Order: sequence, then structure tokens, then C-alpha cells
Amino acid sequence: MREIWIARAAIVVTAALNAFLINDLTIFPGWLASVVELALLIPLSVATAWNHSEMRRATSEHHWTLIHHRRRKIRRAAIVLTLIITLINFQALFGVMRALLYGAKGTTGQSLLIDALNIWLTNIVVFALWFWNIDRGGPAARGLSRQPVADFMFPQMNAECPGHERWTPGFFDYVFVSFTNATAFSPTDTLPLSVRAKLLFMVESTASLLTVGLVAARAVNILS
Repeated sequence: MREIWIARAAIVVTAALNAFLINDLTIFPGWLASVVELALLIPLSVATAWNHSEMRRATSEHHWTLIHHRRRKIRRAAIVLTLIITLINFQALFGVMRALLYGAKGTTGQSLLIDALNIWLTNIVVFALWFWNIDRGGPAARGLSRQPVADFMFPQMNAECPGHERWTPGFFDYVFVSFTNATAFSPTDTLPLSVRAKLLFMVESTASLLTVGLVAARAVNILS
């Protein structure tokens, strides 16, 4: 349950980053994107807390069936929210890329560099949420004794690592995977195993490469 609240806090971080975009290069202002994200996050968090409290009071098989049914709905809602945040960030990335390449009225090179860094950091958090949500059916499924096929191979899952049978990745493990993929543009110590994980790696690496490449080119232009 703690990992779920850490992930919810990560969404608050993305909302804050959107609100601090300097340039108005998107279809809607950054503060509106933040309001939309928080407006979706609040009912999702309430539903998560309520379902968790119901789990503590569950006494019958029928009750547990309802709880698991609501849990699946909450997971779908979390994925939809992550998708919305992803689209918002990619739209901001497109706006900054266009401004860096072709220029935009009322913008400065320094402010565009800061916005690009903002988007790059948001990208890391967004894909950490994706990895956390899809791996082995999501956080709830990973807590079960019989786990589905893994989407990622962490070093701690190696048979030679002590306690590998009981180890379960937490949200910060996925943040680390996302950060290393965004900086190295490839897997480092954690390997993507499923097709969906590999596709997410490719999308994140491409977005990060475009951001870093354009930022570096613009920085050289400013300094020269």
C-alpha cells in the first residue's frame, strides 16, 4: 500500500512540473494540465484508500470478489491517468522541440532549455509509472504468492542473489530503471523482457534522445 501512495505522490510531482513550464507553447496552459491531473488523481486516491479499508473488513468470499473487481477498475483508471499525463508531456515536448528548431515569439533560449529539462524530468517519472503499472500485472498482482511472468529482469531476481525468492521491486526501482534508460538511451542493469516493456523503453529513449540532443544543440548555439 505504501508503494501505491508513493506512486500517487509521483503524479503530484508531474503536476507541479507542468505548472512550472515557463513558455506557453502548448494547446493549453501548464496550470490547466496540472489541474486536470490532480482532478483525476483525487478520486483515484479516494477509491484506493476505500478499497484498502474494505480489504481489512472483508469476511466472505463474495466480499473479496468485489474487492478484486474494484481493484481491477482502479488499476485501469491509474493506467488511463498515466496515459493522459504521457500525452500532455509529449505535447509539451513537441511544442518545445518546435520552438528550439524554428523559434517562437516571446521565448528565450534559456527559458526553452529550462522547459526542456522540466519535460525530461517529467518523462522519467511518467515512464517509471508505466513500468510500475505493467510489470507482472501491476503492484497488486506482484504482492500475490503466484506471480505472473515478469516484464523486467532486475538483478535482485537472479538465482545467485540471496533472498531472490522473496524480493519484489518497489516504485523507486522503476524510477531508477526509467532514469538510467533516459540517460543511457538503453537498458543498464535491468532488462526489458516483454514486448510491451521493450516498446516503452524505445519510446522513452527516443523522447529523451530528442530532448537531450536538441537541448545540447541549442546550448551550443547560445554559447557560441
